[in-house]
Amino acid sequence: MSGLVIRLAPHERVLLNGAVIENGDRRASLSIKTPNANVLRLRDAIHPEQANTPVRRTCYLAQMVLSGDSTAAEIEKPLLRAIEQISQVFTDQDSRRILNTASDRILEGDHYAALKALRLLLPREARLFAARTP
Repeated sequence: MSGLVIRLAPHERVLLNGAVIENGDRRASLSIKTPNANVLRLRDAIHPEQANTPVRRTCYLAQMVLSGDSTAAEIEKPLLRAIEQISQVFTDQDSRRILNTASDRILEGDHYAALKALRLLLPREARLFAARTP
């Protein structure tokens, strides 16, 4: 098993199993060997007040498991329900593939990969909202 490799910029912070870790003055790589470790880059974190769109709220749910604020068991059903609701809007083949990947990763307990997939929909959602606004 190779594990997860995270490359960090100088002074970048990452949340690892509930502990905030800050990199030093140089770029660095962390190799996380523990299976099912909860990892979240703080620069990618969505704050509660930013969870104001369907995709952002769904990402926030996945993030809650990584931050340790909720367990996978508590979040699984609401998260899968949110993905199902999003799938009613994102009907193109590529978005469906992303949503299927996110669902599969959730069912496998890999919330980091699910969040990573869901974040791919953020620019698409922003374009939809921009096109809707006169």
